Amino acid sequence: MKRIFYSKTRVDATYTMIFICSIHGNEIAGYKGLHRVINFIEQNNITLGCNFYALIGNISAYKHNVRFIDKDLNRLWTKDHIKNLYNKTNKDYSEAKEQIELLQCIKTILNSHRGTFVFNDIHTTSSPTIPFITINDSLDNRTIASKFSLPIILGIEEYLDGPLLTYLNEFGHIALGFEAGQHNEASSIENSEAFVWLMLAKMNFVNKELIPIHKFKKRLQVHKSHDKFYEINFRYGIDNPNTFKMQSGFFNFAKITKGTVLATHHSKPVKAKRSGSVFLPLYQNQGEDGFFIISKVSKIWLVLSRMLRKLKLSFMLRLLPGVKQDPNNSYVLIVNPKIARFFVIKLFHLFGFRQKILKGERYYFIRRDRETTTIV
Repeated sequence: MKRIFYSKTRVDATYTMIFICSIHGNEIAGYKGLHRVINFIEQNNITLGCNFYALIGNISAYKHNVRFIDKDLNRLWTKDHIKNLYNKTNKDYSEAKEQIELLQCIKTILNSHRGTFVFNDIHTTSSPTIPFITINDSLDNRTIASKFSLPIILGIEEYLDGPLLTYLNEFGHIALGFEAGQHNEASSIENSEAFVWLMLAKMNFVNKELIPIHKFKKRLQVHKSHDKFYEINFRYGIDNPNTFKMQSGFFNFAKITKGTVLATHHSKPVKAKRSGSVFLPLYQNQGEDGFFIISKVSKIWLVLSRMLRKLKLSFMLRLLPGVKQDPNNSYVLIVNPKIARFFVIKLFHLFGFRQKILKGERYYFIRRDRETTTIV
């Protein structure tokens, strides 16, 4: 099984589309959906207006039909971990080999072309769900994701350490996550196939008359009762899935009220700390995220945040007491926690500073809108 299992390039392409599947080995729908697209391209001699790559993430876990063998491959993409990965002599866990190979493939692709790179990471979930898109909150990500009639989830980078898409965003690349449906459902394969074709069509990289575009649009046309943008407000993390059990019957976007019993953990009930909608409830025996709670993002907030970022007014945050620029990183603000508690975190979100890291006695707020730099 090849890491890059398909590529189709052209000399004059200004865009490169990279589709990644099965970074969690038990999420097989993306791999099968991509093969449907590839077969159609080859059998019908379809010309694409971009470079096209299909990669598989965790080959060993895929072969064993498990989320991961030793470590979650989609939680290892931090600069410190990658630096240690190359420096360490001890690489006796399965995902070390997988990560080194996958990173090398990504670097090879980036070094082989010029222009804009769009990474698409295809997933499925352990609970029933409609298809949706997850993004780190940059304007470029929003622009591409908004082309779809699907719910879009912002702010996942605030709650997860080391996802691949967050790592790619740090170097200025566009990166979207697509959740196709529940594991092992035939519809998830069909949704994955539809997403790939629609991405190519909406970016004008394929002649729409050569593919059954209306069928694909119908597959990913989510009912209008669902809001367009959501943001994550709460994550319930767990250290051992064997001590956690989600209550049956919950599914993505199911509305809940504060106090609803959602799960048991160490034999104690886990109640929702706020009202909203359930997101990614855990119904499998691997993983560190019990569930999330999300809420609707208003259109006014979206318009205002776009305007403020387009005008590059983020310097205004540095005028607040206790806030200063990181001298080593122009995309990071250093904030005194004693002062920051008087500010509404949404104020930082407006300007694109979503990820918050505590180092010593200071918060580091990280902005996702950035120029493209060489990946390391």
